[in-house]
Amino acid sequence: MPARTTRRQALAAVAALTATAAGCSGRPGSSAAPAAPARTTSSPGAAEPFTSAAGDKRATLLQVMAHPDDDLYFMNPDNEHVLRSGVPVVSVYVTAGEALGVNRVAGRPLPPPDKAAYSAARHQGLRQAYAQMLGLHQFTPWHRSVLNLPGGVKAETNVLANGTRRVRLIFLNIAMLSEGHIRMPDLWDTPGTVMRTLLAEGSLVQHPSSYVHQTLVDVLAEIMDRYRPTLIHTLDPDPDFQVHDLLHPKDNDQPGCSDHRDHTPVALFTWKAIAQWAAESTRRDKEAPRFTTTSFRGYYNQRWPHNLPPAVLAQKARVIKAYGGSPAWKCGDSAGCGDYSQGGVRPLKNRKGWIRSTHYRYPSALPTPTTDREGRLVAYGVLGTQAVRWRETARGSGRFGAPLGLGGGPLAPALSAVTDSKGRQVLLALRFAALDGQGGANMREIVALEQSRPDGPFRAWTGLGTPEANPELGRRVGCPTAVATPDGKVHLFVRTAEKGLATRVRDAGGRWGPWERLGGAEIQDGLTALVDGEGRAHVLAPGRDTVHHWSQERPGDPVTLRPAAGLPRPGGNQIGAAVAPDGALSLIYRTPAATVPSLHGTGSSTESRTVSHFEGYGAIAAHTVPEPGKAGKGGGDDKSTTLLLLGRSLDGDVQVQWGTGPGDRPLRSPGHLTPVGTPALLADPDQGACVVGVAPDATPWIWRPRPTSRA
Repeated sequence: MPARTTRRQALAAVAALTATAAGCSGRPGSSAAPAAPARTTSSPGAAEPFTSAAGDKRATLLQVMAHPDDDLYFMNPDNEHVLRSGVPVVSVYVTAGEALGVNRVAGRPLPPPDKAAYSAARHQGLRQAYAQMLGLHQFTPWHRSVLNLPGGVKAETNVLANGTRRVRLIFLNIAMLSEGHIRMPDLWDTPGTVMRTLLAEGSLVQHPSSYVHQTLVDVLAEIMDRYRPTLIHTLDPDPDFQVHDLLHPKDNDQPGCSDHRDHTPVALFTWKAIAQWAAESTRRDKEAPRFTTTSFRGYYNQRWPHNLPPAVLAQKARVIKAYGGSPAWKCGDSAGCGDYSQGGVRPLKNRKGWIRSTHYRYPSALPTPTTDREGRLVAYGVLGTQAVRWRETARGSGRFGAPLGLGGGPLAPALSAVTDSKGRQVLLALRFAALDGQGGANMREIVALEQSRPDGPFRAWTGLGTPEANPELGRRVGCPTAVATPDGKVHLFVRTAEKGLATRVRDAGGRWGPWERLGGAEIQDGLTALVDGEGRAHVLAPGRDTVHHWSQERPGDPVTLRPAAGLPRPGGNQIGAAVAPDGALSLIYRTPAATVPSLHGTGSSTESRTVSHFEGYGAIAAHTVPEPGKAGKGGGDDKSTTLLLLGRSLDGDVQVQWGTGPGDRPLRSPGHLTPVGTPALLADPDQGACVVGVAPDATPWIWRPRPTSRA
């Protein structure tokens, strides 16, 4: 049996990889000099008015992938749910996906390599998959034409519609391996690199195109400007470091990271193009384009517990089966009827398990809701890569006014907002501090924005750095999560590059202390932080084998790792948690591939039970609220409480449920709300239960569900 890798060995290997990993940490053979420890600095981006160039409700989803099938494996079921809601989809495939040019059929001898035919067969597989998602026969003909793009680039585009549903596929077809063994990581990081396109068999594009670094940025920015997306799906620009040994074989991963070597640079190019498009569009139109983003993990799916229940997995597999096709199919394309190695049930049997999960790179709930001193709902989010604030038009109106721009970008869609003990709101976000490429800087930092007084103006953004001295490690820092404690402090938490937990604390006087590491085993991103009835901060995170828990022993103490409680293995990114009436925590989450979650108590309440009817997938949020129908006549004398749950149904709609008993049933959102990423739950005496999310048209919505009395 292979020797087990110790934590010390793993961390040593990670440190070594930061200087050598091609595509994962810079140019092949490059060595990034360690940066000085981060310190608090002021950074630009004070509040400014924000308006939208797209003031109507039109929505478009733009997806940018490295290869044909990245969307089907890593972005589904989200993209299918968005498409089925009536939102047009534009999918851009940067490479030709030709690999070795072998369209492998199980049980048959390998055919001779033919890169042009294999690329064309994968294109046909995508047409089959998206026709099926549109509700059409998978061999429905598409309208095919040629796009003229910046730099003299030409690309084939295919369009198909079914009623109001519409899909456009754009094939840039840059060869995965260009002349001189040039690959996508070189185009991102090495000045002077040139890559050529591969002409797929039967393509309407007659002549190859050439790309330098800026050409690809310009092409992606032009596509964004042409189709004006309100939602952009990208791959992971900063994948986790991964030790590859006998227990963790390298497989298709790039050296040192858990992802393909094409995924990372294509994601970086996409984020750079997003920033360029937003800046140029704002200068030209005097208005910022309205859009939001979601980034998806790639081969990460292989390394962590699977999170899709059988019903969602079956639908995802159905789409990939259509993409994989079969040599026996009569699709009318002489090059092939799909990517045969992905046909049938082979993706479900593959030990890598990519199909069995869908993970967000930035799993924060957005927008983040709170209330102002007038009782109006306030939500903070990221729009057009800048922080924004939406405020309810009047208390209880259920409608947000126009967004106020708070700057700070370009920001990842990862924002946390808290209100300190003096009533001032504090925002924490993850910024793309540099996205140069071509050997230049590539840095991330946590940034903060604070009100000068309750409901008052915001000060300038402050850079908080990251807990990592090396910028390559800093790229792997996770989403900021914060809580404010009654003693006036704000506790900021992030996942580190080595998959542990780090904190930075702002004292009651507004001064930020240094970064501190809190230890613990490896965790996933998607932290849950809350304050109990005694004023103690808690942090919960899903690990490989159990839920990890950090907290204060007493109010004012440092946050430290708690002993393992023996909780079952979590299958998702985030743990739902609420404070029980006795002060203990109630945790709710799904185990790997489970359809329904389980409730687990801590402290004096250690009860565990299955929540039978709350079927769904993805993150779950929880709050303790008054028991429906049990409030006293004199303003709530009855102190009976229950758990209010928020999550997604199996078909992607938002749902809530009061209570976790066998007689409790979920309530579905009106109009079948399709959220972008993870919606948020706010429950307090003034607002009652409020669900806040962002729609695919990049506008926020409010749902105030009302329970049926169970008295």
